[in-house]
Amino acid sequence: MKNIIVTGGAGFIGSNVVHYVVNNHPEVHVTVLDKLTYAGNRKNLSGLPADRVELVVGDITDAELVDQLVKEADAVVHYAAESHNDNSLKDPFPFVQTNIIGTYTLIEACRKYGVRYHHVSTDEVYGDLPLREDLPGKGEGPGEKFTSETAYNPSSPYAATKAGSDLLVKAWMRSFGLSATISNCSNNYGPYQHIEKFIPRQITNILSGMRPKLYGDGKNVRDWIHVDDHSSAVWTILTKGRIGETYLIGSDGEENNQHVLELILELMDQPKDAYDHVKDRVGHDLRYAIDSRKLREELGWIPQFTDFREGLADTIKWYTENKDWWAAEKEAVEAKYAKNNQ
Repeated sequence: MKNIIVTGGAGFIGSNVVHYVVNNHPEVHVTVLDKLTYAGNRKNLSGLPADRVELVVGDITDAELVDQLVKEADAVVHYAAESHNDNSLKDPFPFVQTNIIGTYTLIEACRKYGVRYHHVSTDEVYGDLPLREDLPGKGEGPGEKFTSETAYNPSSPYAATKAGSDLLVKAWMRSFGLSATISNCSNNYGPYQHIEKFIPRQITNILSGMRPKLYGDGKNVRDWIHVDDHSSAVWTILTKGRIGETYLIGSDGEENNQHVLELILELMDQPKDAYDHVKDRVGHDLRYAIDSRKLREELGWIPQFTDFREGLADTIKWYTENKDWWAAEKEAVEAKYAKNNQ
């Protein structure tokens, strides 16, 4: 694959995979297709070589533009999405437009030109799992976790539109022979993540002299993975994965939200109880957990960033050293949350 398109490549997870490809696969040229909504940022691609990375500002629902780009590509890796649950509860329409219509537009172009397609999705399509206080330790068996056979049961408009996009891809593979794979990943963290998200919001609150916020009792569990591990997993699936298969990406990183917030406070030399509880999000999923054995055993992928405390410390360091990347947006983001007492 010499020429790939990364949709949403100026966003958090997408830009990290662009950096990964540039750093590890010098033979590959990347075209980034990004609408540059509030979650996309040109700065996320700064410093990358102009002869290796081209940014095209455009909408994935623009069929003419998508057609022009896809016919010159060897593969499309589709990250672009409206992805914030709180926003989807306030206005679901952009999620339907981008996540469903946008995916349809891309897979139709890939079908037309016989281009390899990889669809990046989320574990939220599966709904949630029962809470358990005794979270699995590293190296333990999978216990009750999501697998590629888990039935879809989305809770929010965001998750429902991602589930819909997954099902479109599955149908296009079966009905039209689309050369595609799907991955569903657990919660990412790391550099370039928008400050509306849980971990960067807490970090930037502390750096801004504001008290962090915790939904409800904070017992909800997320399965955290460093964004660099997500990038390496997607590349592995793109180059080694079996066409028609779904692979789940996770690194056994289950932590409840209260523990994550208190660890952030500890690492930033703050009292562990220096935060406020706010009303819980409507339909807040209880627990996510990924069984990634298929990806590891079939394709040989291994996560590298398995020490969550160390990864979190590096993430705190990045936001501390890159205040100019997020500071201008901080007031507006917090004002939006304050409207909902969050």
